[in-house]
Amino acid sequence: MNVEIFYETLDSYFEKRQIDKVDPFLQSSLEQAKAEEDYGAYISICNEMIGFYRSISAFERAYIVAEDVLLLMEELNMENTEHFATTLLNAATAYRAAGDYATALRYYKQALQIYDGILQPQDYRYAGLYNNMSILFEKMNENEEAITYADKALSIIGTIPDSESEIATTMTNLALLYFKAEKPEKAKELLEKALSLFEQSGENTDAHYSGALAGVAEAWYHMQDYDKALEYYDKALAEVKLHFGENMSYAILCDNCAAVCGKLGDTDKQADYQKRANEVRERIK
Repeated sequence: MNVEIFYETLDSYFEKRQIDKVDPFLQSSLEQAKAEEDYGAYISICNEMIGFYRSISAFERAYIVAEDVLLLMEELNMENTEHFATTLLNAATAYRAAGDYATALRYYKQALQIYDGILQPQDYRYAGLYNNMSILFEKMNENEEAITYADKALSIIGTIPDSESEIATTMTNLALLYFKAEKPEKAKELLEKALSLFEQSGENTDAHYSGALAGVAEAWYHMQDYDKALEYYDKALAEVKLHFGENMSYAILCDNCAAVCGKLGDTDKQADYQKRANEVRERIK
């Protein structure tokens, strides 16, 4: 199987916003790899499927694929490889998105143990894992742990040239953690730096930009600038819809917009956002 052609085709569907074609293409490609006993392609396709199903909130499907490919990799004696760690990380992120934090933490820790055995301490791949672990600890309300891992990620990303947007995203996440830890001055300092870096890097939108926009929106919310918060939440909504459609993240952002409108006293807009959130949840059920 030609994996290069697989990725070119997959990327073209995302670029053309042909999201409805992605799942059938992934399924048929997986069947082809299985028929040809092309295990490398099979593993790569499974990882793409985990990420895609997570993005459209099809969590049960993500779990099935994750457990299938992890079992295959164990049978191939790949437990201590970078590829196994990458798959663990993808699976953990799907479980985290679905709210199964215990399983997510177990998989993240297993990936970290593998990294410790094969990577140099300042390897860029640690930064991605640390960021994901920070997000998980924040969701578990373990804010000091979340800050520790976000700091570790920033210490690595900050050494990489031309990574202003990624540094800004990490700073924004860290700022939100400082708000939760009741350290507003530190949070504001980081937020000002992050916003400056976002402006320097330009608004090159991609699938991750929505998360950064939502982070900035939440920071403005903490600072009680509700007009700014709504502005950035609306930008995040547009990005999520563009890349993934109206998924669970879209519904949560609508909830946030409704809360901001409540603070602004705009009850009509509040009701409209809440209605959109509810409609999305009904469709996903």
